[in-house]
Amino acid sequence: MTRALHIAILVFDGVEALDLAGPYEVFSTAARMAKRMAVQSTDAPNPAAHWQISCVARNAQPVTARAGMRIAPTCDFSHCDEVDVLIVPGGVVDAASQCAETLAWVQAVSATAQITASVCTGVFVLAAAGVMHNQSVTTHWEDVADLRQKYPGLQVQEGVRWVEAEHSHGYLITSAGISAGIDMSLRLVERLAGATLAARTALQMDYRWLRNPQ
Repeated sequence: MTRALHIAILVFDGVEALDLAGPYEVFSTAARMAKRMAVQSTDAPNPAAHWQISCVARNAQPVTARAGMRIAPTCDFSHCDEVDVLIVPGGVVDAASQCAETLAWVQAVSATAQITASVCTGVFVLAAAGVMHNQSVTTHWEDVADLRQKYPGLQVQEGVRWVEAEHSHGYLITSAGISAGIDMSLRLVERLAGATLAARTALQMDYRWLRNPQ
């Protein structure tokens, strides 16, 4: 049996709760819907039914989200299975984007992952880790000017929900602020497991998926 796809979401003190919870909900709902659709159909089960979704932190201690929510990580950097999809959420990222251990882990994981993604200001962590240099990216509208100033080589796009690009090791996708991470994650479900499952996931979430990034 082929190894299940592993989707890892970085968590850290100051993370924006919806930046991580939105993608987590999308991927976990997609896995649940894939199982349900398999029961209702004679087709082969969608591989998404076996997806593994993890919240990964620097150590095993709970992290505190920006609004005070406490989050218990699934695993830490030292005990994390091979990652296929890396999601870096945003929030208050100053400490995370200056933490040598965090940046080293992000850089190493991105080098082997199929997909590297960020939500909102998570793009600052990817840039600090050297994952991107001159790609087209986006972030929260309020942070566009700061991103351009700190990383002038990046092609920062405004007024879009997400931007798809390539980097030296694979596929890169960055989203605008907070709720845009849900649209981006549905796009990843579509890319990884098909448009039918993505649409079914959005329906189950009672979410109006903005399929056009513009």
